[in-house]
Amino acid sequence: MRQNLILILGFFIMIMSVSCNAGDKKVKKPNIIFLFADDQCYNTINALGNKEIITPNLDKMVEDGVTFTHAYNMGAWHGAVCVASRCMINTGRFVWRAKNLEPKLKSPEVVPQMWGNLMKKAGYDTYMTGKWHVKANVEECFQTVGSERPGMPNQTPEGYNRPLSKNDDTWKPWDKKFKGFWKGDKHWSEVLGDEAIDFIGQAKQKDNPFFMYLAFNAPHDPRQSPKEFVDMYPLENISIPETFLPEYPYKDEMGCSKKLRDEKLAPFPRTGYAVKVNRQEYYAIITHLDQQIGRILDALEKSGEKDNTYIFYTADHGLACGNHGLMGKQSMYDHSVRAPLIVIGPDLPKNKKRDMDVYLQDIMPSALELAGAEKPTYVEFSSLMSMAHGKQKKSVYDAIYGCYTNQQRMIRKDGYKLIVYPEAKKMLLFNLKKDPLEITDLAEKSKYHSKVKELFVALINLQKEMDDELDLTATFPDLLRLK
Repeated sequence: MRQNLILILGFFIMIMSVSCNAGDKKVKKPNIIFLFADDQCYNTINALGNKEIITPNLDKMVEDGVTFTHAYNMGAWHGAVCVASRCMINTGRFVWRAKNLEPKLKSPEVVPQMWGNLMKKAGYDTYMTGKWHVKANVEECFQTVGSERPGMPNQTPEGYNRPLSKNDDTWKPWDKKFKGFWKGDKHWSEVLGDEAIDFIGQAKQKDNPFFMYLAFNAPHDPRQSPKEFVDMYPLENISIPETFLPEYPYKDEMGCSKKLRDEKLAPFPRTGYAVKVNRQEYYAIITHLDQQIGRILDALEKSGEKDNTYIFYTADHGLACGNHGLMGKQSMYDHSVRAPLIVIGPDLPKNKKRDMDVYLQDIMPSALELAGAEKPTYVEFSSLMSMAHGKQKKSVYDAIYGCYTNQQRMIRKDGYKLIVYPEAKKMLLFNLKKDPLEITDLAEKSKYHSKVKELFVALINLQKEMDDELDLTATFPDLLRLK
């Protein structure tokens, strides 16, 4: 009898010990991985409708998570649009306030406000590798830094103004003599994949959750990838965009003249052949990028951390690559300001699309919310998580604002887009539901004058909210009198 009592007492003590230890063990916060492409247009994922491109791993991400189909970059104050986009996402500020903050990014007052440091304060081991291109010291923003890359790989004269004809073979995307993405011998996207996998292997051994900021330079030009990827895209299978133009009529006044670096990539006037070659190389480097994403996701799954990890995927903006006679990202057309945005998480629905208008920089406060961190008052963007879960049905933004230097302004609201070119004294109006490719300008049609005025007034009000000092009323003094 006594022996039985001892056994029962011992069993009771063991149960209590296990219970107490379980209670003492802290629940680990979710890991967060931010995958960031460079120059990737919203319509370059097979699962989202582009059947010409091969993106099996991005397709799997679409299937496994929530896609925000209308995610926008707010704009830029100079030709390197990526600089403004990255400054906004790391500081949380809207475009013109981000511009004003940029000279102070190395100051001791601002450094603690950077995204990486906010995640560190929330208890995360922070890691960054790849393209930085922010005027802050990356080592002061992340605890561990891999290979910090510049704004773009080195271009060469051979990479511009091409191809001049079907016989022009001076440039080959897989030729390592041009360096670029091949500088250091191994392709930069592959290096990023290697470094990310190494960090995941180390992080799984630690108690803290991790925040990974993985910023690819791809698919920015020079659009280089191994030959096997280019061979996946025979030219006869590449379509010329429906919006193709030999030359954009307002290119000079909008800041996209022949002098702009991005626009020098293809010859003037544009030819269908040159556009197809550029798009072939664009698709190839995206497929190569997709392969690296697959490697990272496989490593995450093997680490055992996948079920406690949220993954965000986007790009800093889109790219024209032959649409509307343009090659770069310095325009207010959707192909240039709109990027893919995918969110995956253990409690998020699968294969869902959210069509509300958002900014890609909304990822930053989303990560803070998932980290259990209070959003600082200076962070102006809004979390996506309520919309991702399906609890919130409308965007928090009444309209989407866009800008490029003082040469372009845009507002997207209620299914219409108004683009303004002050130097050309020109406005463009598009019905986005009937004309999603933005081909038919309605601004000069009398039946749409009231819509132009309505959007113009809304744009002026948005400018005030954004601290945008460009006076559009001085350029269009008669517009407010339109009936």
